[in-house]
Amino acid sequence: MPESLLLHRFEEFLPLSEQDKERVRSLGEPATSLPRHAVLRREGEAPRHIYLLLSGWVGASVLLPGGERQIVKFHLPGDILGTPSMCLAQAADTLTALTPVTISRVPLAAFGALFAGSPRFAAAMFLSVQRERVALMDRLAAVGRTPAIARVAALLLDVEERLRALGSAGDNGFDMPLTQEQIGDHLGLTAVHVNRVFRQMAESGLVGRERQRITLLDVPRLRSMSARQQRVMTRDAGWILGEGTI
Repeated sequence: MPESLLLHRFEEFLPLSEQDKERVRSLGEPATSLPRHAVLRREGEAPRHIYLLLSGWVGASVLLPGGERQIVKFHLPGDILGTPSMCLAQAADTLTALTPVTISRVPLAAFGALFAGSPRFAAAMFLSVQRERVALMDRLAAVGRTPAIARVAALLLDVEERLRALGSAGDNGFDMPLTQEQIGDHLGLTAVHVNRVFRQMAESGLVGRERQRITLLDVPRLRSMSARQQRVMTRDAGWILGEGTI
């Protein structure tokens, strides 16, 4: 796994010192490969680890009272999994491999020691968590107040943006190894409805799709119909350590 991917999430807002980078490199347990459908941790279990996702896709989901599944997040390589449940006695979600994955488990005590030993790392993680809160707010707005085609457009734009930051998306498109059922479980749609929306998008010249390969053919129109906010991350986050100009 490239070092840049390992440090991707930790350095979103603040560059880490070489000492902090070395701490991050030695943070997790030896990497483990898991097959598709493997469960990393179930909802309701005692959270004892977080997980570094080194390769593959993972879905974070909750079980609703009627037995339906709601996928609340699609995790991509470089993501840190399981952090929302660190404050709970029982995990809030189930983490399931949507593809074959490689992960590294990090005991909570080891993660806490990194916070205690590096104020810069702690500040970077705090800002990264706020970024996740904004992303969740945008997803809630998209699912709650937009039609199906706008929800799918917002998802495609989000995935493309995140994969592009990892160097895994370009002008020729990106791979999205999700089933229509999984997309529906994330967006509150049936698999049949998801299929209908993709067909409509293809006929309208918005999206090209061949198996798992997605090409965004008209990004301006997709952005317009998705009502997705174009968030600009701060480039002067040193204020959190008393170093910035804000």
